[in-house]
Amino acid sequence: MDKTKPRVGVAGVGRWGKNIIRNLWEIGVATAVYDPDPDRLGAALKGRTGLVAAESYNDLLRQVDAVAIASPAVMHFAMSREALVRGKHVFVEKPAALHLDQVQELADLARRQGVTFMTGHLLEYHPGVERMREVVGSGEIGKVQYIYSSRLNLGVVRTEENILWSFAPHDVSVLLRIMGEEPENVSAHAAAYISPGVYDVTVTFMNFASGARAHIFVSWLHPYKEQRFVVVGDHGMVVFDPMDKHSPLTLYKHEIRWVQRVPVAQKKDGIPLEFDDIEPLRREMEAFVHAVTTGTPPLTDSRDALRVMRVLDAAERSLAAHGAPVSLDTHATPYFVHESAYVDKDVHIGRGTKVWHFCHVMGHSSIGEDCVLGQNVFVADHVTIGNHVKLENDVNVFRGVTLEDGVFVGPAATFTNVTTPRSFVNRKGEYTPTLVRRGATIGANATIVCGVTLDEYAFVAAGAVVTHDVKPFQMVAGVPARPHGWACKCGVSLDLPLQAGDEPIVTQCPSCGSRYVLKGDTLKPAGKYADHP
Repeated sequence: MDKTKPRVGVAGVGRWGKNIIRNLWEIGVATAVYDPDPDRLGAALKGRTGLVAAESYNDLLRQVDAVAIASPAVMHFAMSREALVRGKHVFVEKPAALHLDQVQELADLARRQGVTFMTGHLLEYHPGVERMREVVGSGEIGKVQYIYSSRLNLGVVRTEENILWSFAPHDVSVLLRIMGEEPENVSAHAAAYISPGVYDVTVTFMNFASGARAHIFVSWLHPYKEQRFVVVGDHGMVVFDPMDKHSPLTLYKHEIRWVQRVPVAQKKDGIPLEFDDIEPLRREMEAFVHAVTTGTPPLTDSRDALRVMRVLDAAERSLAAHGAPVSLDTHATPYFVHESAYVDKDVHIGRGTKVWHFCHVMGHSSIGEDCVLGQNVFVADHVTIGNHVKLENDVNVFRGVTLEDGVFVGPAATFTNVTTPRSFVNRKGEYTPTLVRRGATIGANATIVCGVTLDEYAFVAAGAVVTHDVKPFQMVAGVPARPHGWACKCGVSLDLPLQAGDEPIVTQCPSCGSRYVLKGDTLKPAGKYADHP
């Protein structure tokens, strides 16, 4: 075996797992396999040199760099989590788990561990589906108006997962990829005929903000096998039907023309579309190995798994509500963390907050609602950040810093937490707290030396080095920073001296109209304008 290739193990060698083993072994990366059934395990090893049997799942994980999981769906979450905790790359058959919060946990864990987490949405790797996506993406059929798919069979009837979770994930994944958006709402209807509470037939409807609609019909109580995916545009249609051996992918340039104010269908012959004859599972396994080897996210990565799971979760909630439309937003993650960012354990992030590219938020820190952390922001442990705070790119917020509501910190600004740092002296016990009160603004490349307080709506100029407390509404600039004037809550400079004489000075903001009074070297809001937001 090529030592530059990853060592991949397979957990579960049942109906589908044996196909995964075959492909990984032919690629030359399969090294170990585990299954609790000794007969299945023996059949998987037969004739495959270099492939060994693991005594347990833990034993399998000890021997490999990556694992492909093809166990029953109810075991997917626990097995995936165990592998990710141990730093292994994971491919797991669909569904990735049976609950949305479990898939979110797996995605977050994979991101923190820096490993690949890939879901087996096989249809995405079918050359015919790839060709269909190209046709739709090129505009050949115009704007997508409607998509429907049917996946029907008199096949294996599950008792641990219903038909929605067993059959629909493939079609949901392809549908969302083509649409390039998630549905605004989902409604679903189902029936359970074999096992109480386990649906045998479901129909799921989706409405999109673009105006397009879609439905997915799945059943394992159908007299014959049918797999059909149809995309209807305003200038044509494309049909993917792998059961049709003569023309599995067909383009129809049908049109609707108005004749004497009446719509009339203008039918045309279907145009067969060619595509490569490559086994989809081989392409899927090659994509997994490529992702593990290069670090490049696969097509069906954790983001794809979450998109699909949000739709399935919404469909389940609609079924519980007797088919009522359900919004994806009501159960979605309340904040956004970019896939390249790292958020450690025990971090509180408020609703609506966005953590962008390459950020690192350390444990035991707290970030409020509707905050924005720009690219490459670092937030140390035990930092407290209020609501509506904006941290621009390359900001460092070290331990001991508290940012109250509405604080703005410009690009590359930084804080300190030790007054006399030496690389060879450990002064973690000497961290000095820094407080930035609500509404304060810190300009680009400014440095805030620890131990100071920037009071409400203080304004620190770009490049300033703040070594002393800054009063409310006070503007400071320079190295070290010194008072240079006053600023309104809205940020506009006020026409005031640094200090009033014997008589207070009253002024009004030329922008928002807020009024202030300057007494000595202290500025305060005046009268009814004092509570201006």
